[in-house]
Amino acid sequence: MQVVSDEAIMTTRVQSLAQSGLSRVPPQYIQPPQTRPIRHAPPESDSESIPVIDLCSFDPTQRASTRDSIARACRHWGAFHVTNHGVPPSLLASLRRAGLSFFSDTPMPDKLRYSCSAAAASEGYGSKMLATTTTTTTSDQNGAVQVLDWRDYFDHHTLPLSRRNPTRWPESPSDYRELVARYSDEMNVLAQKLLALISESLGLRASCIEDAVGEFYQNITISYYPPCPEPDLTLGLQSHSDMGAITLLIQDDVGGLQVLKGSDKWVTVQPLSDAVLVLLADQTEIITNGKYRSCEHRAITNPDRARLSVATFHDPAKTAKISPASELINDSSPAKYRDVVYGDYVSSWYTKGPGGKRNIDALVLDS
Repeated sequence: MQVVSDEAIMTTRVQSLAQSGLSRVPPQYIQPPQTRPIRHAPPESDSESIPVIDLCSFDPTQRASTRDSIARACRHWGAFHVTNHGVPPSLLASLRRAGLSFFSDTPMPDKLRYSCSAAAASEGYGSKMLATTTTTTTSDQNGAVQVLDWRDYFDHHTLPLSRRNPTRWPESPSDYRELVARYSDEMNVLAQKLLALISESLGLRASCIEDAVGEFYQNITISYYPPCPEPDLTLGLQSHSDMGAITLLIQDDVGGLQVLKGSDKWVTVQPLSDAVLVLLADQTEIITNGKYRSCEHRAITNPDRARLSVATFHDPAKTAKISPASELINDSSPAKYRDVVYGDYVSSWYTKGPGGKRNIDALVLDS
């Protein structure tokens, strides 16, 4: 049995492993057979592709058709691309460029100056996400095998503004901090507009979901997936649904993000350079009483090329109590989920690990 200490994990970066020239993946990164990726050919039809929704720059004359498109995407996928979303394409490209520069051009000793602590969801540069004292190739208390992701990341705390401290972010490239701050503000506005459309698509008042979530706690995570010598044995990011309300993601042209369609089909999300990918997260599933399900997704690795993505998470405050919207509850449609304090949900997620959608499934009430 191989045991890897927290100290070793905290100081070992996947990028360093990849650059060392190893030909085999260390055992702590090898997925059990049942979760290893199966490579699929590109989708043969539009019905197998993530929907692309033109927001028409939020033209009010197009709002009804936009709502209908969002309703279909939320029911069938829990995810969709948006175009003409109001965020300058030049900003998307600049942030991808700055993030890649940090990982590719900054010497490792300088990157390690920004290392995050062992606490879950701490800000900074890291590789290991879950709050466990050791990581092994053995089973955890739920019978699931804990395996490390083939990924490094930099997590930024960006909203509320009281959490935003750019001095904790990389100094190089020189515009990095300013770009992250601008991007944070743009994503905040876009998330608010999207939640309004999602609420309206269910016949709710536009502010319903945002009111339930409260002030956004926003984190921006730039993930770097180095080339992997054994991509069929590893995952860049294990299967999970996001724990908050809504996630907005951009990626480079390498590709590797997959979403689960139905119960067993993984569909690769084809990169669209000027689009933003919208992923519904667990608290929105609760608020909509399961009418819209959060999107289970994962990242596969690439043997030849590094991949970069930027995920912007919009979450409730830890003290927020989340429950199904009262407007969606009646005798014929009772509540399907237990109320939950978001901070308790987060603690459970990081302690147990994601494990697909097991954390939100644990809140489902017996029918």
